[in-house]
Amino acid sequence: MTEPTVNYASSSLGDDALEAAFEEALRAIRAERPAPQPLVIGGEELHTGDVIVREDPCHAGVVIGAAHVATTEDVTRAVAAAKTAAGPWRRTPYAERVAMLRAAREDIAQEIAYLSAVVSAETGKTRLEAVGEATEVLDMIAHYCDLMIENDGYCAPLKPSGGDTNFDVMVPYGAFAVISPFNFPVALSIGMMVAALVTGNTVVLKPSDKTPRSTAEIAAILRRHLPAGVLNVLNGGAGVGQALAKSDVDGIAFTGSAHVGWELVATRSPSGLPRPVLAEMGGQNPAIVAASADLEAAAQGIVRSAFGLSGQKCSACRRVVVDRRVADDLIDALVRETEKLVVGDPLDRDSNLGPVIDDSIAARIDEAIATAQQDGRVVTGGRIDRPGNFFAPIIVTDLPLGHRLTREELFAPFLAVTAVDDFDAALAEANAVDYGLSAGVFTGEQAEIDRFLDEIQAGVIYVNRAAGATTGAWPGVQSFCGWKLSGSTGKGGLGLWYLPGFMKEQSRTFAGQQ
Repeated sequence: MTEPTVNYASSSLGDDALEAAFEEALRAIRAERPAPQPLVIGGEELHTGDVIVREDPCHAGVVIGAAHVATTEDVTRAVAAAKTAAGPWRRTPYAERVAMLRAAREDIAQEIAYLSAVVSAETGKTRLEAVGEATEVLDMIAHYCDLMIENDGYCAPLKPSGGDTNFDVMVPYGAFAVISPFNFPVALSIGMMVAALVTGNTVVLKPSDKTPRSTAEIAAILRRHLPAGVLNVLNGGAGVGQALAKSDVDGIAFTGSAHVGWELVATRSPSGLPRPVLAEMGGQNPAIVAASADLEAAAQGIVRSAFGLSGQKCSACRRVVVDRRVADDLIDALVRETEKLVVGDPLDRDSNLGPVIDDSIAARIDEAIATAQQDGRVVTGGRIDRPGNFFAPIIVTDLPLGHRLTREELFAPFLAVTAVDDFDAALAEANAVDYGLSAGVFTGEQAEIDRFLDEIQAGVIYVNRAAGATTGAWPGVQSFCGWKLSGSTGKGGLGLWYLPGFMKEQSRTFAGQQ
């Protein structure tokens, strides 16, 4: 099977063989009783300890993933194994590290249908979203490996002085904890792992307890090509993540909620010395729609970004801020686009959305709907009367300015529309949150585009993009950086400046000519 060309702006797989392979794999996954994923410490697979299970969010009681849970002692041993492997791995020439990761990429490319089906089974993603994620894995590995080669391993000559020869070199920190989320269990885990590994760090990976199988499957492919101890895997929930953060790892890479991310930033290492925490966190992302906008394009881009993966993306469009003069027309267009979407089982080719991941998110949505009915108006959407946590996408209007449903991240297929008087008010409202991940604008006025680019407080921005108002970043095509509470470093993945975050700078001067 050839590599798919699907990305997050695609509207179909466009490949009948891939469609059929995905369906066959998903049916098989649902029919089997999976063995628990092991812990992996120093190259040894350990089938011990308590077991967590993951049920298919489309079919309660159907277990599609399981994993052994790490203890505090396991955390200590895994970090020690990563530190032991760190020296030899750091000294491995970067071209050899790149070759190992590219070889793993080739193996992954042969497993796209299966990996996509595992992701779909654990998360409820549609086939288009799941294959898009698996395809992103391929481009993520290629992009980071290419960056390492293009930058000569991040070693650059400086000006000679007094007969001395000088170099600026980036060197790895050592052992990195990688704590990955449920919503992109293969793409985001690979992104953080490969960035750490290609730059010469070893890794202790903790998958989300909601998606233990997806992340374990992708990690197992990587491990085939790496020396023992370079990649270790610890399963479990928040307690395992906290123990890992409190260990003496040399750095932490994390994607998830702002609450957890900033706790990780504040967690001191046992030595008390500073260490990097590369955290990409949530968003309360706005799309501004000006009076001059193409409303049909705006509605398409907003709906695509608001409701893909049932709104469970950190970059999802959460809020629309629209000029009052066109608000009613835009709302009508949004409802038309939204009500075209089919919510159902990913096995159904017609499904555009699956269920939300679990009962806790579903309960928050139920509460938000009740609040919206009390304080505003629910225009469309709500819980679907069928087993499981299925929701028709929800659009809410008429909430008071500053209402908490427009300020707090819900992580759900829930869109709030706020009407304002002019573009000044739209920018002010768009920026009036503590998050700053992504944002979009729809306008026909260049002056408004210029103001948006200059004044919006977000790291990922899109202009007049019907393919996705606030979503769709792709490795090497867009960068993905959170500002404000959405990111801890001011730099993000997918782009040009992520890899240096996994390294520290060293100046080297050699007396005389070298």
